[in-house]
Amino acid sequence: QVQLVESGGGLVQTGGSLRLSCAASRRSISEYTTGWFRQAPGKEREFVAAINKIAEITLYADSVKGRFTISRDNAKNTVYLQMNSLKPEDTAIYYCAADDGPLSRRGWTYDYWGQGTQVTVSS
Repeated sequence: QVQLVESGGGLVQTGGSLRLSCAASRRSISEYTTGWFRQAPGKEREFVAAINKIAEITLYADSVKGRFTISRDNAKNTVYLQMNSLKPEDTAIYYCAADDGPLSRRGWTYDYWGQGTQVTVSS
């Protein structure tokens, strides 16, 4: 089964940018639909973005549309989340997830998860 490791989180000011990476191992990321989810303290996990296996189709939460971009580099076995114009409400732990099924916004459809990376946006 695939293993996922996120990186790239950190502390940034409002309006700043970060790029998160999700590196896959043991299996090729090209076999999986991949998504990003986030969970803020005291809140439920929520969908952020997803991309299908061959990067033809992407989905975004309304709250990040136009600010975040999901992409994948199958040759590097990595999926990225470019986050621009960050807001304090984007503060959360961000998780990468993968599934060998179709594109989905639903967390329960994803079988494989990384450990998460913290993103903190200061006001």
